[in-house]
Order: sequence, then structure tokens, then C-alpha cells
Amino acid sequence: MILGRQLEELRTRAGLTFDQAGAAIGVSHSTIRRMEAAKVARLRLADVEKLLQTYGVTDRREVDTFLKSVREANKRGWWHTYRDVMPDWFAAYLNLEQAALQIRAYEAQFVHGLLQTEDYARALLSAGNPHAPAEATERRVALRMQRQELLSRESPPRLWVVMDETVLRWPVGGAAVMRAQIDHLIEISALPQVTVQIMPFGSGPHPAMRAGAFHVFRFRARELPDIVYLSGLVGAVYLDKEEDVVVYREVLDRMGAQSVPARKTEAVLGAIRKEL
Repeated sequence: MILGRQLEELRTRAGLTFDQAGAAIGVSHSTIRRMEAAKVARLRLADVEKLLQTYGVTDRREVDTFLKSVREANKRGWWHTYRDVMPDWFAAYLNLEQAALQIRAYEAQFVHGLLQTEDYARALLSAGNPHAPAEATERRVALRMQRQELLSRESPPRLWVVMDETVLRWPVGGAAVMRAQIDHLIEISALPQVTVQIMPFGSGPHPAMRAGAFHVFRFRARELPDIVYLSGLVGAVYLDKEEDVVVYREVLDRMGAQSVPARKTEAVLGAIRKEL
């Protein structure tokens, strides 16, 4: 995404249209658009080098640095080994999650994937994929557990999750699994980079009641806008237009204000655990 935006900036600065850029490397204008929008599987080194020349980038060191970044961008993430049990559209989500500086989310029905215990994840994935072989389910669980390693890496992302009380009332995997899951939430919410808030039933209607679950990613790179992720049964939508993203950011701000303050999350979780 960063490289695509940099190519767009260079093309614009050079005063060239999509058609002119495409003609330089023998592709259509739509291919240039997709390259700039990061909607291609990978960037071809020869095409990028030719585009840089066309855009007036003549410094060899600058070209080599750009091409080095292209090689890095073309490398497959660790999650590629799970492609047999992962939908293609979810790979984009994992890229965003791994690169994010901040992840904000609203969860309406289940615990956020980065905060789930192994048993909770297994029960949830089994229910969501009832016809899947046991081996496939275990690989999905392993993928989810490996994702969580980013919270313990050096310079982890800031994770702020607002969960509906419904999440804690659903008997996923039974009482013992839910008690262990709540214990894990209490433990992990004590981390300085993790904030968990609960939206209680008693608060009534709230700003996200029609939206369902969603995520907002923020990145260190100035070239990247905030991105909203919305998932469905057979695909996902990624929003990056400011007028769209600001709606979701404002909803999260209001949800945070309306939910139980983070400093009281442990007490709320403890009270619900006693009921299980």
C-alpha cells in the first residue's frame, strides 16, 4: 500500500495520466490504478523500475532502495502456510493487523480474536465450521493463536476493544471454557498496550447497534490512511476514504464513552465470572 501511494505521488508529480504510465510498461490504465491501490498480488520489479524511470527518478540509489522495498513487499507473510484453511480475503486483514500501530474494534458477539483462549477459539471455530474436519479446525485454531504473538512482540500495537455484554453471556464451549476465557481477559487487559471495555445491557441502545463488529487500523507510515475492516460470511470490505472512516472512528469514541470505564473492566468481568 505504501509503495502504491508512492508510485501515485511520483506519477502525479511527473504530470502523467494512468494511460501514459500504462503505455510505458505495456499495460492498461486499470493495471496502473490497481498497482497504486495495492490491489495486485505482487509488484513486478521490471515494471516498477521502468515506471520510476518514466517518472523521472534517475538516482540509482533511490531506485535501488525502492526496488528493495518492492522485494520486501512481495514476500509472503507467515500466515501463507495456513492458506489451505484461510479464505483469500482474510490475508489482507492479517497484513493490516501485523502492520498496525493501533487496532480499535467493536465486538458484538464474540471475544476479539487476539484475546481468545485456545479452548474458546476451538469451540467458536467448530460452531462456525460444523462440517470441517478436525484437522482443519485445529489449523484454524493454531493460526489464531499465532496471530496473538504480536501482542508480546517488541513494540506491539495498541489494542482497544469494546465488547458488548452479549459476548460474555454466550456460553461458548460451556461454563468452564467461559470462566477460563474471562480469566484470560482479566489478565491480558492489565497489559499496558491493551484496553478492554464492556458495553453493558443496562446502557441500552448504542451507536454501533446497527453496524455489527468492525475494526479500525492505524499505521505509522504517513502514506497509509486509517482503514476500516468489515467482515461477512463470504468476504470482507476495507474502507479507507476519510469520509467513511471518520464515521467509524466517531462511533468508537462514543462507544468508549458509553461503556464501562476500562479501570472497572476487571470488576465487571469478575462479577460475570461468578455467575457462570
